[in-house]
Amino acid sequence: MKTLNIGMIGYGFMGRTHTNGYCQANHFFDLQYKPVLKAVCARNEEKAKAFAQQWGYESVETDWRKLIERDDIDAIDVCTPNNLHKEISIAAAKAGKMILCEKPLAMNTAEGEEMCKAVEDAGVRNMVWYNYRRVPAVTLAKQLIDQGRLGKIFHYRANFLQDWTINADVPQGGAATWRLDAEAAGSGVTGDLLAHCIDTAIWLNGGITDVSAVTETFVKERTHAETGEKKPVKIDDACSFFCHFDNGSLGLFESTRYARGHKALYTLEINGEKASIRWDLHDLHRLEYFDHSDDSVVRGWRSVHVTDGDQPYMGNWWVPGLQIGYEHTFIHQVADFLKSLETGEAIGPTFRDALETQKVCDAVLSSAAERAWKNV
Repeated sequence: MKTLNIGMIGYGFMGRTHTNGYCQANHFFDLQYKPVLKAVCARNEEKAKAFAQQWGYESVETDWRKLIERDDIDAIDVCTPNNLHKEISIAAAKAGKMILCEKPLAMNTAEGEEMCKAVEDAGVRNMVWYNYRRVPAVTLAKQLIDQGRLGKIFHYRANFLQDWTINADVPQGGAATWRLDAEAAGSGVTGDLLAHCIDTAIWLNGGITDVSAVTETFVKERTHAETGEKKPVKIDDACSFFCHFDNGSLGLFESTRYARGHKALYTLEINGEKASIRWDLHDLHRLEYFDHSDDSVVRGWRSVHVTDGDQPYMGNWWVPGLQIGYEHTFIHQVADFLKSLETGEAIGPTFRDALETQKVCDAVLSSAAERAWKNV
């Protein structure tokens, strides 16, 4: 068994999901590499030590530069706010470390280009945590599309709806609400939620050529969590856009944090000449499938319960009928990354793959600002 020594930067929500993936992958997948939780890094030493003790990290750092300099670290996991992705990733690449970076890749396309160049010049393995690709039902959708079962694709539609920022008293900035601060996040729902939808769409349906978007910021000012100062809100609270795909199909995307009653509603539907599929994160183990070739007297939407051993990833889990959940998508991503170290093949989404999503996000924001169609 070969080891992969992990240096984790950040201990928040995504730090926990990634760490759980490292802890569980070898329990359920036959792999030659095993992650070792070597060090966690964060500015708050006390909280970092508590995280390390809870999850089993061997050591703690408070300066990510020192973490990268360590000879006993093989891979850097970047679980920081978006504005730190570029600097950390480029430094890690120059130090010869593998890099697993949270999404979105960067604050903008220009930063993403620099990051891609850094990892490619250094020849280091890299991956971005777009985990929804690895929901078994979504992976099954990919297989059905690649098999040609849907035929020519006409429509792709997706939405990602939340409601956690409706209250105007929610602050911006700080450890808990940095996603509402443009200086840390870069954008709002576009980079946070729609980026997931866009990555999945490109993976399933191919590249996006142009976009027409609208955005809105409903609460114009919020108190900054760290300074107490009332400041303008510069992120997008809601975004909708139309697009064309390379294959000629049309896309319709919507995301908001102002959809009362929705905590994390992510749905997608794809309509082809032969068949259609749809998926809902709230029922993530099911793929809805409509096949027009069915006999007309029984033709209709069927619900495929994706829990059987011959369906993606499920042979590594329980018996058919027993489903898995959100956290397993990160376990799958870790397992796929570790397997790629055995085979030598790149595992997506790489930085270069994620750059395509970044380009679409930038085009969406530019289109909304200028109220015009924008090429990607």
